Amino acid sequence: MSPVNWSSLYNLTIITFFFLNFNLFLTASQTITTNLDYPCKPPYNSYPFCDISLPITTRAQSLISHLTLPEKIQQLCNNASAIPRLGIPAYEWWSESLHGIATNGPGISFNGTVKTATSFPQVIVTASAFNRTLWYAIAAAIGVEARAMYNVGQAGLTFWAPNVNIFRDPRWGRGQETPGEDPMVASAFAVEFVRGFQRENSNVGGNVKRIVGKRSLSDGDDDGNSGLMLSACCKHLISYDLELWHNFTRYNFNALVTEQDMQDTYQPPFRSCIQQGKASCLMCSYNEVNGIPACADRELLQKARKDWGFQGYIASDCDAVATIYEYQNYTKSPEDAVAIALKSGTDINCGTYMLLNTKSAVAQGKVQEKDIDKALLNLFLVQLRLGLFDGDPSKGPYGNLGPKDVCTAEHKTLALEAARQGIVLLKNRNKFLPLKKNSVSSIAVIGPLANDTSKMGGGYTGIPCSPKSVFEGLQAYVKNVNYAPGCLAVPCESTSGFNEAISIAKDADIVVIVAGLDLSQETEDHDRYSLLLPGFQSKLITTIAAISKKPLVLVITGGGPIDLSMADRDERIASILWIGYPGEAGGNALAEIIFGDYNPGGRLPLTWYPEAFTSVPMNDMNMRADPSRGYPGRTYRFYTGDVVYGFGYGLSFTDYTYKLLNAPKQLTMSGSINPEAKKKIQLQSGEGYQLDYIHVDKVESCNSLRFDLQVSITNEGDMDGSHVVMIYSSVSSKHAGAPRKQLIGFDRVQTTSYRSTESSFVVDPCNHFSFADEHGKRILPLGDHTLLLEDLKHTVSIQIQ
Repeated sequence: MSPVNWSSLYNLTIITFFFLNFNLFLTASQTITTNLDYPCKPPYNSYPFCDISLPITTRAQSLISHLTLPEKIQQLCNNASAIPRLGIPAYEWWSESLHGIATNGPGISFNGTVKTATSFPQVIVTASAFNRTLWYAIAAAIGVEARAMYNVGQAGLTFWAPNVNIFRDPRWGRGQETPGEDPMVASAFAVEFVRGFQRENSNVGGNVKRIVGKRSLSDGDDDGNSGLMLSACCKHLISYDLELWHNFTRYNFNALVTEQDMQDTYQPPFRSCIQQGKASCLMCSYNEVNGIPACADRELLQKARKDWGFQGYIASDCDAVATIYEYQNYTKSPEDAVAIALKSGTDINCGTYMLLNTKSAVAQGKVQEKDIDKALLNLFLVQLRLGLFDGDPSKGPYGNLGPKDVCTAEHKTLALEAARQGIVLLKNRNKFLPLKKNSVSSIAVIGPLANDTSKMGGGYTGIPCSPKSVFEGLQAYVKNVNYAPGCLAVPCESTSGFNEAISIAKDADIVVIVAGLDLSQETEDHDRYSLLLPGFQSKLITTIAAISKKPLVLVITGGGPIDLSMADRDERIASILWIGYPGEAGGNALAEIIFGDYNPGGRLPLTWYPEAFTSVPMNDMNMRADPSRGYPGRTYRFYTGDVVYGFGYGLSFTDYTYKLLNAPKQLTMSGSINPEAKKKIQLQSGEGYQLDYIHVDKVESCNSLRFDLQVSITNEGDMDGSHVVMIYSSVSSKHAGAPRKQLIGFDRVQTTSYRSTESSFVVDPCNHFSFADEHGKRILPLGDHTLLLEDLKHTVSIQIQ
């Protein structure tokens, strides 16, 4: 049977409706009525910084030259003051857009013409889709709504998202905001989000052919001065993944990170965000890294600019400049904190610490005016790229965006598709799901979150357009649906609500229990201590399971892993679905899956550990295992202990088989190594040494080692479905510090029942087969490397001749 290439058609169904209409959003003739204030109105438009014919660097320098020192200082906080004599209104830098326009931050208001905005699934759920095209489309949709809200004075142009920190520890309260534990996935997400959101080079119409095909990480080069629709900010630089655990808080925590872990775990998402995504903002974190506060770490911040090519502004996390002195005692005075932050490369302080202390820092000689000018240049260059000083925004390229472009049918459909793709089926005993629509007479829906739409978004959520709860979603399929909370709230501190839940469960044909976490358990400034279900939730599940007519369906909410060992073993629990924080369309998406209108294909983007993992100190930043001290390591790449569900785990209503259509068995490096390294290798070989690796920076032509990997995927079941293909590599354990395995490629493809489709991957051994040594230098082991695709294995040997 010849394979059918459904992948492009599948991606097309997700986003074509969005991008084909994107130009219409921008060219519609509707006039947007707004009270938005902006710079360069007559009579102030004669200043050089308003002259769009000049280079933006010239314009930025002109603006700086017109400011007095007090006026300059007033621009160093997120709420930049107005400069009336120059016709420049106040500007709020702080707006949030993690998975939709959020209420966090003073830059956003829902008290105007726009009352709601599309609420997409939380990032950890979207990451579970493992679909670059989807990620880009979501960011682009959020960007349209953001710019539309700016045009009516309800948002800024600078947004502090995405969060691309590594979800290192399962207890972290903000792990839900991230793409998970894998640096390759986090990097890919960062690139797609930033590109989709910023719409750099004003290519806002998009190119459907490029978007629906394989997403390339090398296109979109620019000189750093191209136009932006919006500004995205990759945060939090760096090694930030602890809120409040025992005596450690994010404000005083000193993250001790090895060069090895920094290079191949913590840095890659930020490096990719800058080099491929072209992010125009970075946010430095609260914590110290190896004894230096991140916002005062000149080496770190200048690495971003000089080594990674960052061109944009660096913002502190809110009050992170204050913590340098107030919490970390790193400096002797507030003025010293301001001085070291500015001189290290922090351009703007979220908060008022620079606003309050820079004047005295200048008076004491600790800050020079040129230090302030350097920061302002970075800030104004971004504002100029956004068109902020180009005059009336209604006459600009995005001037026609307005309320009509928020909460559109297309965006709400995209939110539904994102929830469908992100939901993960964890258990399906005896193929209990999907349910047959005509065979279910009644459903009992139990759980404090089952009929609550206010908590479906997780952290950094706005006001959703058309939210639907799990209870409401199931009502679309079965008329007789009854609800009882069981627990009065997610902490479930008593069993007082059990009797009502038991009453409706006894009479129901099917029981669906919604359990798990909400923001009372995991959020900013709040980490978990346990991986078990909160309070009496487990008792509620087992109590209902004991009296229900049939095995029940368990739905799990929350962003962090939960030890569901009990539920996984219990035969009275037929199916388990993780929905995380699925956004406004989560209730509908879940119902579609339960009743078979959608075949689940999501996969976990993080390891689900057992409760025993909580004995591992949360403040231990080491990724690699250390048996000598009983340390099991972290994430699927290095963890050596037991798991409840592994990274990449996820079931479907159908089965799949795989075949490698082409892959080399041997790669020869002789022509790829620089002469100096080759001579050294020859000398070592002559002296009897057996070289088992080479430093990647000694490989002159990594491109010559790249190869295409073609995979055939066959749907062996009677149901069509989308499927995530994940390719890993591994190397012999004799190489100290090597990952147990590492993800090198993923793709989401649509499959048809009993037919095959194909997916292709470009394998780059210099990147995909290498890892960092103890000095933070990437090394490429020689000899055998194993490619892994589920149970399929293929060996590629790298040799030097």
